[in-house]
This record gives sequence, structure tokens and C-alpha cells, in this order.
Amino acid sequence: MLHVQKLTPCLWFDGQAEEAAKYYCAIFDHSRITAITHYGKAGQEVHGHAEGSVLTVSFELDGQTFTGLNGGPNFKFNEAISFQVNCQTQEEVDHFWGRLSAGGPVEAQQCGWLKDKYGVSWQIVPITMMDMLKDPDTSKSQRAMAAMMQMKKLDIAALQRAFNGES
Repeated sequence: MLHVQKLTPCLWFDGQAEEAAKYYCAIFDHSRITAITHYGKAGQEVHGHAEGSVLTVSFELDGQTFTGLNGGPNFKFNEAISFQVNCQTQEEVDHFWGRLSAGGPVEAQQCGWLKDKYGVSWQIVPITMMDMLKDPDTSKSQRAMAAMMQMKKLDIAALQRAFNGES
């Protein structure tokens, strides 16, 4: 029997679902488009999309399934939902930050958060940052937090220096 992921985020686009899925698949390793469905004549009086245009795109980003839906202009993305990208190294942080922030609004960049060119919010998070924030020594964790609040893209070395009390 085919295993189907129990929970799959569905992202509502205004005609860019396939473009966005291809964009995201090019950024994340182990990613692929798994299916594309198209609008037909059925329901056209309700949905208003041209027959044959893309309805949904199913895709995987590093094993996580997503659905992109071309639902129209009715709804827009906002910061109430974001996707965390957990990074082991500064190189990973730089890669995901650079690729996902390209074309997105600079004013939306703060504390490791960004919006991409489609308006989707992402958090580019060094795993070490989470370890710092969980440290039982609150003076260390608060120094790291204060340093993070001053950053756009997170800098692991600078966070570590703040955590250690070196800055």
C-alpha cells in the first residue's frame, strides 16, 4: 500500500503554483514534483479557471509533501504561517537565505525570517541557535536572543560569541 503523509500543507497561489514548486524544488535537495492536476469544464462557473490550466501541483521538499493550489487572487500569504528550515552550518544558512530571499521584500527580513518572491514566509534557523535558547543558563540564552534580534540573516559565529559573552 502506498504511504500517504497524514498532514500536507496546501499553499494557495494565484496562477504560480507550478512555477513556485519548480523554484522550491531547485533550492532543496531530495525534492521533486510528484503530480500535476488541471482544471476541467466541471465547476467552471464557480472556479472560473480555463480548462486545462494547472489546478494543483504536488511536490516534495526534502521528503516533506506540499500541495500548491492555483486558487486565484482571493487569499494572500502572511506571516501567521511560516516554514522553518533547520540548518547545521552557516553555509546552509547562507544557501537557503540567499535563494529564498531572492526577489522577496527586504523589509520582511528580521531575526532569521524572510518572505520569498511569492510571499511565503520562511525561518532560516541554525540548529545551534535553538540549543543556545534552550540553555539553562538564562544569561547565556538571553545574550544570544539579544544578538539574534539585531540580525536579519542569522550569523552562527556572532550568535556563539554573544552566547559565550565575548561580544
